[in-house]
Amino acid sequence: MKKSDYFVIGVMSGTSLDGIDLAYIHFSVENNYNFEILKADTVGYSAEWREKLNSAIDLEENQLQDLNKEYTKYLAGVILSFIAENDIRNVDAVCSHGHTIKHEPQNAFTLQIGNLPEIAQYLNYKVVCDFRVQDVELGGQGAPLVPIGDKILFNKYRYCLNLGGFANISEEQNGEMLAYDICAVNTVVNYFTRRIGKEYDDKGKMASEGKLNEKLLQKLNNLSFYNQNPPKSLGIEWVKAEVLPIITSEEISIPDVLHTYVIHVAQQVSKVLDNQQQSKVLVTGGGAFNDFLIEKFKSYSNCEFVIPEAKIIDFKEALIFGLLGVLRLEEKINVLSSVTGASKDHSSGKIFLPA
Repeated sequence: MKKSDYFVIGVMSGTSLDGIDLAYIHFSVENNYNFEILKADTVGYSAEWREKLNSAIDLEENQLQDLNKEYTKYLAGVILSFIAENDIRNVDAVCSHGHTIKHEPQNAFTLQIGNLPEIAQYLNYKVVCDFRVQDVELGGQGAPLVPIGDKILFNKYRYCLNLGGFANISEEQNGEMLAYDICAVNTVVNYFTRRIGKEYDDKGKMASEGKLNEKLLQKLNNLSFYNQNPPKSLGIEWVKAEVLPIITSEEISIPDVLHTYVIHVAQQVSKVLDNQQQSKVLVTGGGAFNDFLIEKFKSYSNCEFVIPEAKIIDFKEALIFGLLGVLRLEEKINVLSSVTGASKDHSSGKIFLPA
């Protein structure tokens, strides 16, 4: 399927459990891919759904299958509401990431729920989804997948840094894309703000009012993951097993935890940058709104940190999963082995058609 224009809906649900990002995108395909985000919205999770997704990692296999069916139907309902509310009439495909429950590439396993074939029947649209599984089967990490979009859509930047549930970065070196997860961000920050009834730390205000705990900072910086070479990726399992126990073992106030953790993130990000003044870093994801975090980036690096328009900050991942879907429909490469460690570049994603 090759056309000069595609109208697709990109759908993304991140590990920070902020909600489901939906973007209605027009891609025009000539010598390159140009895009326009026509409509976009984030649908927040209810407390009930957040709890279901947060605890899903501990479910038995049959319970997980039931949740997958339930979530697939729920996700389809969210997408249909988005289509109706925005009076969207032209959809070539819905390109959906689903929601990651388990990501264990070291065990050749990754699971994103919401990607069952039934979703195409619920929507009555062509669906491209489940982008990670094939890469893991080819020996890759199944992540990160966004770098192909960085290469095609945002190549004027030296680095593309996304601050979602995890910080991940992509860059081009000697004609090859490199990308990997750096550390956890909002999965940790939001975990602690929710303990005091706040969904997130607005602009990093609480973190800015806290104090640095040097002992905690040293423990965090000594995590063994940071000594691994790419390709490498992180999942919520790592946060629960490695990061949260370190923090909760100390008697530290939440503002001090947030302050210390933000400095930890800034230091880890700085370590992977060339820190040259002429190097531009595109910053997206929810963490781009954390003024205290951005301030700390600038204190540890000479790079120029570029904060784009809110639509790109909020919906870059949904945009790029839309692009992954288009590339899959065109049978073009959408996953790079230089990034994931798979045995080859490939065109990934399952295509489901309505009956």
